[in-house]
Amino acid sequence: MSVAASSSAGTTVNDLITLPCPHCATLNRVPGARLTENPTCGRCKQALFNGHPVALGSANFDQVAMRGDLPVIVDFWATWCGPCQHFAPVFVAAAQRHEPRLRFAKLDTDAAQDIAGRFAIRSIPTLVLLQGGRELARQSGALPAGRLDAFIAEALGR
Repeated sequence: MSVAASSSAGTTVNDLITLPCPHCATLNRVPGARLTENPTCGRCKQALFNGHPVALGSANFDQVAMRGDLPVIVDFWATWCGPCQHFAPVFVAAAQRHEPRLRFAKLDTDAAQDIAGRFAIRSIPTLVLLQGGRELARQSGALPAGRLDAFIAEALGR
């Protein structure tokens, strides 16, 4: 699906898309047609997308993952988890393929146990797809690239 045709949030290129900055959490409004033009934050001037998952924790989770118009896919993981480590490059590659149509983020469940508990994370890695503060889909276990893309497409109805 082309961003020029429609964003994954169901907006057209003429619509403004609200995006929280992953660096300062400021809400930015970006025309749908300009999402692929490397938009920067109006406040801190840093890139809104860089082809890498955003590191989330207790302090910034709600500001980045629960606000805005774009879907956010969160990888709940831990540093000691072998499957999580194996899945990490697959997730980064997916961010490079799918941004700016959706935001990719990672949350270390050991460092943010409150968030992991809030989402009832029982095994890792677990992917949770959020939009507008609501959970759209969930998948546990490390996935190969093709299955990750299929999970995203199915969850977003593409």
